[in-house]
Amino acid sequence: MRRVVHTALLLAVTGSGFAPGPARAGSPALFGTIEFRAESHAALPQWRRVLAGIADDEPVLRACAHDPKVCPNRGTMAWLALLRGLEGEPRLRQVREVNRFVNSWPYKTDLDTYGRRDRWATPAEFFRNSGDCEDYAIAKYHSLRRLGLTPDQLRLVVLQDVVRDLAHAVLAVYLGGEVYILDNLTDAVLPQSRIAHYKPYYSFNELTRWVHTPPDALVVTASPYELEPARTAPP
Repeated sequence: MRRVVHTALLLAVTGSGFAPGPARAGSPALFGTIEFRAESHAALPQWRRVLAGIADDEPVLRACAHDPKVCPNRGTMAWLALLRGLEGEPRLRQVREVNRFVNSWPYKTDLDTYGRRDRWATPAEFFRNSGDCEDYAIAKYHSLRRLGLTPDQLRLVVLQDVVRDLAHAVLAVYLGGEVYILDNLTDAVLPQSRIAHYKPYYSFNELTRWVHTPPDALVVTASPYELEPARTAPP
């Protein structure tokens, strides 16, 4: 992943359809950054493909939920069983159990799985094939959506791990005025205030996307909108 470039050209963001704005009123900014919001997903073609794939998979998942015999694979069967068992549970328990369950799948690169250097997977593909960091985050996102969390409570985040000098992807969950981070590198669900080594490039959900800049810089002018797999985080 290319490094983010910071400059004093505020119009580079606002002139591209971005406006300042957090995910939820009263919520803390993600990792303390300045956030610029845009409604378009045009710069995220892989995310648009995943959303279309999720819609296409829904009839199969509904059938599987009602009759395990028609499930396409055991991974999907186990996933839907987990979600059934978590219905009505406290939100934070749902978040922790989803994180733990998805993390139990082995890390696999897109090159090994699909013969491509970068491909974002739908949850159905993930529970069939496993995946890499953004695939874990997407599977967690959709799991929590199926449990009733709203889009503005969730964000997929592409960031830099400054300790390992690697690009990475996680899921941010907004609950009770706190932002919790779901990471394939740990089963612990931690508030973002306890994580100092992640610097977000951009984040997004079904409705919106954001770019991020540190408070000591005015704006991000070069935001990578795809992971370059040579720099993605290993398991």
